[in-house]
Order: sequence, then C-alpha cells, then structure tokens
Amino acid sequence: MLRHPHVWILSDDIYEHLTYGDFKFATPAQVEPELAARTLTMNGVSKAYAMTGWRIGYAAGPEHLIKAMDTLQGQQTSGACSIAQWASVEALTGPQDFIAERRKIFESRRDLVVSMLNQAKFLTCPSPEGAFYVYPSCAQTIGKKTPDGRVIGNDEDFATALLEAEGVAVVQGSAFGLGPNFRVSYATATAVLAEACAKIQRFCASLG
Repeated sequence: MLRHPHVWILSDDIYEHLTYGDFKFATPAQVEPELAARTLTMNGVSKAYAMTGWRIGYAAGPEHLIKAMDTLQGQQTSGACSIAQWASVEALTGPQDFIAERRKIFESRRDLVVSMLNQAKFLTCPSPEGAFYVYPSCAQTIGKKTPDGRVIGNDEDFATALLEAEGVAVVQGSAFGLGPNFRVSYATATAVLAEACAKIQRFCASLG
C-alpha cells in the first residue's frame, strides 16, 4: 500500500475480539503507522458485545475525513439515540473479562461445527481464525441428485434443498462472492449446532 499513495484503506475491525488459537489481531494503521493518514477504521458493539440491535458503530480516521462524514450524516436519518450511545459507552468502558470467556465458547462451537461438517459426505470445511461463521465447500455436491430427483446445480440449490429436506437454514456463499460454498453461523447454542450439523450430514449422505 505504501507504493500506491492514491489508495485509501477502509478497515473493518468488528471482529477484533473474536479470534482463535495463535491468531493475533492487528489493524492496518497499527501494522504500518504511515498508512494512518489514509486509513478509515470502523468498529462497533454488535459482535463482541452482542449488541446487534442497538445499531451502534464508530469510526476513526483523518480529521478532514471524519468532518466530511459528520457533515453528510448530520443531514440524514443516521443518528443513533442517546440511550444506545450510553449503553455502548458502558459496554466499551465496563468490565471486559467476559469477552475472553465468550471467545472460548465460540472457539469450542467452531471446533464442533468444523469437525461435524468435515465428516459430512461431499463437504470440506476449513477452520476460520476469527468471527463466528464457517464457509464449507459444497462443490462436490454439484451435479448430485436429491432423493426426489432434483439436481444440485450450485450452492443456492444446495441451500434450498437442505432447507426443504431437513429444515436447516444456511446462506449460499455466492451471496458473499464465495460460491460454491455456504455459510453457517455458530453464534447459537451448542446443542442446536450439533443437531443442525447432524441433519446436514444426513442430507449430504442422501445425495447420489
């Protein structure tokens, strides 16, 4: 990036507290301070603090950029209410020990989901180093048929057939530019994840 001074960086740090194993989080301006003058760093309380419904985010960057953003947003309906703002202040400045506890829980759920999906026929699931999603590949299911004769043509077909056959909702990876994969969130109870993964295994085993 130092070789391209006309390029700005937009860094989404929303999952900074949800990393696993030996992975160490670092934001671009921290890695290379010379980039700070053209880096906008965004974050929020939705993920690590489980405050998605509060709709609070924040950004840090060069003063002139922040002023321009403030001018634009000040004329639109993007202002957050004072209650949500003060709740976010409490989250950010209050006790932080629960974050490490929740990270361990997420990591154990990740390991469960990755293990079970890798045991499913035709699926391969890499282990993510952060956040709370996995993106297993269903490439080997393309061209396979469901018991009712439907041909799996892409990841969207896979997600639709899985929902109809087993009642398990996943998101097709093509929605994120990651086809032929699909997305599974493990931000839910361990028992629910185990049941859902068992159903995915059963669905994949039924393809032929």
